[in-house]
Amino acid sequence: MSNDEPTPLAGCTVEDLRAFLTTLGEPAYRAKQVFQAVQQRGVIDAADMTTLPLALRERLGSLVRPALQPLEVQTSADGTAKFLFGLADGKRVEAVLIPENERNTVCVSTQVGCPMACVFCASGVKGLIRNLTTAEIAEQLLRVRAHLGVRPTNVVLMGMGEPLLNLPAVEAAIRLWIDRDGLGFSPRRITVSTAGTPSKVDRLLELELGVNLAISLHAADDETRARLVPGSPPGRTEALVEAGARYARKSGRDVTVEYVLIAGENDAPEDADALARLVAGRHIHVNLIPLNPVSHRPDLLAPSGRVANAFADHLRDLGASVTLRTQRGEDIAAACGQLALERALTE
Repeated sequence: MSNDEPTPLAGCTVEDLRAFLTTLGEPAYRAKQVFQAVQQRGVIDAADMTTLPLALRERLGSLVRPALQPLEVQTSADGTAKFLFGLADGKRVEAVLIPENERNTVCVSTQVGCPMACVFCASGVKGLIRNLTTAEIAEQLLRVRAHLGVRPTNVVLMGMGEPLLNLPAVEAAIRLWIDRDGLGFSPRRITVSTAGTPSKVDRLLELELGVNLAISLHAADDETRARLVPGSPPGRTEALVEAGARYARKSGRDVTVEYVLIAGENDAPEDADALARLVAGRHIHVNLIPLNPVSHRPDLLAPSGRVANAFADHLRDLGASVTLRTQRGEDIAAACGQLALERALTE
């Protein structure tokens, strides 16, 4: 941190704040007060940090700034809420709140756009624009928490972008969320989703964050996956699943395989056969997601309910652990794969 230009507090550790406040002549204990105000209570505006003296609040007001500008909140008929945030450079990102019984899950973005170019996903229409900073990632959760009024129960890094291609900022944001002086999230309540490479999965494991892993697979063979996820390195479908299995073994936690079902592309019985063989004995749970419509590919359709259920049942008959996901937030384009067409990238 420096006091040469306004700094977003949402990405700062206690150590960052201590160094910053020392330059202002403030005692070291003020750092923890500021950290707790931001990370624990979600206070973004320095003027609202009532645990601080008025003079310090006024001085911080000229030296710090939010990482995000809330622009819009849309609420679905099923209670799902989608948040549109503006960034300092004029770009935009989205986050989603998914309430379900006693759970409140926040889906967070990690990049503006996405390089993976999944054919069924709106986030990658314009490719990768840039990585989000630690503050831009972390503050999404704080903003949604403020809207909700209580701490969410779960966080998934499944919004715009490929998290493992922005791993330093993702790691830093996660460490802020799990800090006991902040939100105090259990790593078991945080899931990182990737469509990327085995080496990136292994690197996540080396960091020992203790978070859950979800692999966006969508096909059980290289040819089909190259067609559906053209931004992923070719020829690595099985290697990616093997990396997931290593993560499961060493973390002691099952890994989830995300599989978007697309009519005529990956929903045939033989596709289920291949998927069951791929995940067999690897501590992997399959999460089937019927395709959510996206305007840039009107030719892609979800299979019928009968076909989707038959696919799930066939996997179970072959010994796989399977969930068929219920669609949420489709009416506000907040469902899986629908985040951020052009309006959320830049205008």
